[in-house]
Amino acid sequence: MVFGGKSVSFKPEKDIPSLDGKVVLVTGGNIGLGKQSVLEFARHGPAQIWLAARSLDKAKAAADEIKQQVPNAAPIRLLELDLSSFESVKKAAATFSAESDRLDILMLNAGIMAAPPGMTKDGYEIQFGTNHMGHALLTKLLLPTLEKTAKSDGSADVRIVSLSSHGHIKLANILWARQMAKLYPQFTTAAIHPGVVKTNLMVGATGSPLIIRILGKVAYSLLTPVEQGARNQLWASVSKDVKSGEYYEPVGVGDLVSANGKDDNLMKKIWDWTEKELEGHVA
Repeated sequence: MVFGGKSVSFKPEKDIPSLDGKVVLVTGGNIGLGKQSVLEFARHGPAQIWLAARSLDKAKAAADEIKQQVPNAAPIRLLELDLSSFESVKKAAATFSAESDRLDILMLNAGIMAAPPGMTKDGYEIQFGTNHMGHALLTKLLLPTLEKTAKSDGSADVRIVSLSSHGHIKLANILWARQMAKLYPQFTTAAIHPGVVKTNLMVGATGSPLIIRILGKVAYSLLTPVEQGARNQLWASVSKDVKSGEYYEPVGVGDLVSANGKDDNLMKKIWDWTEKELEGHVA
């Protein structure tokens, strides 16, 4: 589904280039768009793919299924990661950093939507804490590896892809991506909207009003399939046409960010506040 502009043609199986020697990390890689992204990356020969998920059992089940579909898939490493817990994020980042000396593609895919009211273990509203704070800390802890990769050779192309939304319900992700692009020009950082896709986000939106949940179930069969929905984030992870700091709707359609998403003062405010919140969690 495209909300404006003309979608670019992108077929992952043929348009993702060789990923030989590259290391990829996908959060929420056990289901939906994340799982599809791992599957598509696996076809193109990276050195390693890290599949991060809250449950190692679910991560293993997803990895086993992917290996069945792609018998010669790249090595898939499992990483336990609960984005609603800073302790879990720090443990996951330490595990990755101890075992990998490079990171070429960091796909910040995991997220929740319309969850029941609640707080993370660190005291943030559950949706904001999971979708923004957890990913912000993870990225900050992986920055040394990302920076090392960017400096490793002249052909390095380090990508950070952050999933957001057409409705900008993940506005912080868009603003964060824009500021990342300004502060770290050696990376290509983009925020993307996958479209209205058949994922567990819709099914798990138990915090929505009843009528919305009922209508959502009725409309579910009409939504974009995951195989197609993952194309925008995959495009953003490899295409030479990606402009760092931009927000894209599927596939590759830019210049659609809201006024709030372009607000530099708001961007700086959310960035500075986030950095201050994370101070005590980074060595």
